[in-house]
Amino acid sequence: MNTTDNQKNKIDIESLPYRSGVGLMIFNTNGDVFIGERLENPGSWQMPQGGIDEEDGDDIYKTIYRELYEETGIVEARVKILKITESWLYYDLPDFLIPKVWNGQFRGQKQKWVALEFTGHDAEINLNAFRHPEFKSWKWAPIDEALDIIIQFKRHTYEAALKDFETVLNTHFPS
Repeated sequence: MNTTDNQKNKIDIESLPYRSGVGLMIFNTNGDVFIGERLENPGSWQMPQGGIDEEDGDDIYKTIYRELYEETGIVEARVKILKITESWLYYDLPDFLIPKVWNGQFRGQKQKWVALEFTGHDAEINLNAFRHPEFKSWKWAPIDEALDIIIQFKRHTYEAALKDFETVLNTHFPS
């Protein structure tokens, strides 16, 4: 590939839109956060997230509860929304992933992040609740540990969400 091809690919990537979605920071009563290990990419950890299907009539709340159930098996009655980020938070996919994810239609995601308190029992978490599981395993982790092991290109988005959630988390989960 020559320099002209590299410039063309860069221009194409930069012209791609962001996919609208939600990200879920699910906290247990101890203040630890849910993270899941990706099924198709062992060793890659992240928090649940998913796209807002606006053409199907989704809004942010419908998406929150759908993704919560699909990725964790947790039902709406077992969580309390603590806060939703004020603004959209963005991340870009690494260039090599763009053709492989979402049929190459998006450069990354813009997300509203949601802090949720899980009020249920761990036995209610079921990664196989949906016909297409995304995680092979899960755990509760202190937020600092979670930030250390999550997919690197999403880390700044997680940190921005945490900054937005700081006051509510300090109130709900004082150290």
